[in-house]
Amino acid sequence: MAKQHYIPVTADVPGVNDSLKALIRRAIRTALAAEGADFPCEVDVSVTSDRGIHQINLDMRQVDRPTDVLSFPAFGLTPGELPGPEDADPATGLVPLGDMVLSLERVRAQAKEYGHSNRRELAYLVVHSVLHLLGYDHLDEGPEKARMRAREEAIMAELGIAR
Repeated sequence: MAKQHYIPVTADVPGVNDSLKALIRRAIRTALAAEGADFPCEVDVSVTSDRGIHQINLDMRQVDRPTDVLSFPAFGLTPGELPGPEDADPATGLVPLGDMVLSLERVRAQAKEYGHSNRRELAYLVVHSVLHLLGYDHLDEGPEKARMRAREEAIMAELGIAR
């Protein structure tokens, strides 16, 4: 898989080492490839605490609680729709897909709650966020949520990360 994507990963919490950053980048690249996003693009990732994501959730969405992952898409896409070359930043040649914010505390707590590894939970949340950046949603309990869950599971299988 070509490394044509720019994926800066910043963290304001301890424990985000090169191995964790590599997993985040691999999960993003795998999700993008699975969705046909074979053009140079950028996804900015921030890893923070429950407190940090709580503040962002409050500031950006007026939701007064922490969460596991937040996705801020650059485009209003629908599943299967992709931005085109005309959407690339002329200065970089990259299509800016958006930003994701992950709470490392939630990753660890949910991994424990669901009985799987921190690595699996982190990869799942990253894939989940990429799908949001590409227009998927799960607000209903119907076909959209089922479609998103199916894509998540297929991409996790491609990553070789089981429950």
